[in-house]
Amino acid sequence: MSTTHFGFQSVDEKEKARRVRGVFDSVASKYDLMNDLMSGGLHRAWKAYTVMVANLQEGQQVLDIAGGTGDLSLAFARKVGASGRVVHTDINEAMLRVGRNRLIDKGVVLPTLVCDAEQLPFPDQHFDLVSVAFGLRNMTHKDIALREMCRVLRPGGKLLVLEFSRVAQPLAKPYDWYSFNILPRLGQLVTGDADSYRYLAESIRMHPGQEELKAMMHEAGFGHVDYHNMTGGVVALHVGIKC
Repeated sequence: MSTTHFGFQSVDEKEKARRVRGVFDSVASKYDLMNDLMSGGLHRAWKAYTVMVANLQEGQQVLDIAGGTGDLSLAFARKVGASGRVVHTDINEAMLRVGRNRLIDKGVVLPTLVCDAEQLPFPDQHFDLVSVAFGLRNMTHKDIALREMCRVLRPGGKLLVLEFSRVAQPLAKPYDWYSFNILPRLGQLVTGDADSYRYLAESIRMHPGQEELKAMMHEAGFGHVDYHNMTGGVVALHVGIKC
């Protein structure tokens, strides 16, 4: 039996996918509200910076992995215009339904499908940009997922990984206190689910730090990789260019 981590727990690899699905099934309807409350609205600035770094042009092809409630898919769609295409995907159907409905409410209809980042159902060299925001840490085999992202990118294409990362050392203690004391209580108050937000805090600590993720992206086939720390390293945007 192969094991992996689910937060601080060690679980069977097949069990992790089910548990992660349960987390997002539980919080999908309040996901956006919780993002605003947890980050004080900063997640909007992190995503806006990601869109700026994407530097999309009209007509380009974009794959949004773990697109969830559709914030980035919507922003990307406005950049690529009617001649481009943004494919909005997530492994969690409940999150994807919330995102699809939000997009439709805004008058935007995108190709939307449930898919696993470790087995992307797209041909080689198909997209100009692939993005994954706050989703990579939940994947069981991150190395396989990164190779798949590289595979579907065209030469010169760009991967953007926006994810929680390692905070600057002076912030470590207050950040830990906030993560393990405030987040679960906030989750309980708003969603009735403290455990999912305890998992969030734990999964961040188990996710590779900035330099480790940079090395993983190189190993997955990206020639140039850089990262941008935001909010003292609370999040980092990794940018990989396919040779």
